[in-house]
Amino acid sequence: MRVKQLISSQNILLMKNKKGKRNKKVKEILTFKQAVEATPDIVSGYRTGLSALAGYSSRVTVADTTKLEGSVDIDAETTAIYPNANRWDYAIAYKAEVYFIEVHSANTSEVGRMLKKLQWLKDWLNSKAPEINKLKAKSRNHYIWIQSKSVQIPKNTPQYRNAVKNGILPVKTFELDF
Repeated sequence: MRVKQLISSQNILLMKNKKGKRNKKVKEILTFKQAVEATPDIVSGYRTGLSALAGYSSRVTVADTTKLEGSVDIDAETTAIYPNANRWDYAIAYKAEVYFIEVHSANTSEVGRMLKKLQWLKDWLNSKAPEINKLKAKSRNHYIWIQSKSVQIPKNTPQYRNAVKNGILPVKTFELDF
């Protein structure tokens, strides 16, 4: 059985055997910026802080801005490549975890579109952005739907249940306060 040990100063994961000896196999763990730059579809899309969110940056709050690693506007970067797709909006990295944010109207008629956007994002992460996919948040839900206006999805509707089932209920703001 192998033991994994993270050496954060070098950002490298070393594989050690049971006796504590280092194996020759070394795997690099990319930072968010490196993962974005390793993704051809969005290679030049990395932005510092929440700047990729532009006017929507006020909808995301972080407890410690020094832990904010950057953002990317996935939609803007991929529009030319996937012009007819239901593309997801943004990715942000905080404390070495990536969250995917969609700012969209939150009414019953838009739930289906949001589910299409979510499926596009999942497919894109698996096939085109595997390094970013490896960084998605594990501490909490990483797919975030921020309502652009008020929520108009009654709790007794199939659309509400479908949104809940897929983990994308809309929120007014997204807070990273841990």
